[in-house]
Amino acid sequence: MKSKNLEVLRSGERTNGAGKPVSNVILLSIVDGDYSSLRPHLEYVELPNHLVLHEASTKLEFAYFPNRGLISLVVAMKDGKTAEAGVMGNEGFTGIPAAVGLNRSPLQAIVQITGDGFRVAVGALQQTLESAPHLQLLLSRYAVLQGIQVAQTAGCNRLHALEQRLARWLLMTQDRLDSECLPITHDFLATMLGTNRSSVSLAAGILQREKSIEYTHGAVTIVNRKRLEDSACECYAIMQQYNGQLGLE
Repeated sequence: MKSKNLEVLRSGERTNGAGKPVSNVILLSIVDGDYSSLRPHLEYVELPNHLVLHEASTKLEFAYFPNRGLISLVVAMKDGKTAEAGVMGNEGFTGIPAAVGLNRSPLQAIVQITGDGFRVAVGALQQTLESAPHLQLLLSRYAVLQGIQVAQTAGCNRLHALEQRLARWLLMTQDRLDSECLPITHDFLATMLGTNRSSVSLAAGILQREKSIEYTHGAVTIVNRKRLEDSACECYAIMQQYNGQLGLE
């Protein structure tokens, strides 16, 4: 395969050592030499709903590169309350601190919508990065983009109405799942948005009356994305400005 420094390969054009196809954007973006160094360490894993990939403040053992699904980065308090700080799909990876030599994260990483992907032992990843500058660049760039998302989410959760935040979250989730039907419940949304179920029901009702979404038990369907974008706060557009900036330009 020829080196493609500036091109993201199509899903399935790369595989791990066991022949499992790759759909993760970072793994499809790095140059051939860096991918060849990392490939032997890529272990294919199923990512079922509610699987905890990292507990907050515990030692990181693996970094995960999702092919499909949705992973939430969650702030968990001592009293058990939680709030989502960020989301990722196949554009990113978990275990960001490991890419810069750290071994712990204050955030819990949990699978919220079932998928699959690859995991790499932190030690193997850090050893590979010593001779993989393009991989190091993309992981560092993604870390910055994830930090922007976390910061914007913090401001959004503090300053914007719940229906705006819900619209923003649904748009971000659809971007990563590429589906109009999102398999989520009001209880789940309440946990992610740091509120209660009744408040989420009220916010979802507003969006449903605006004919942006339809809610059935266990799923939300986006029926008019343009209206949903109009209902979202400015934070979604700000985060979107950084989309597409992961690969080398």
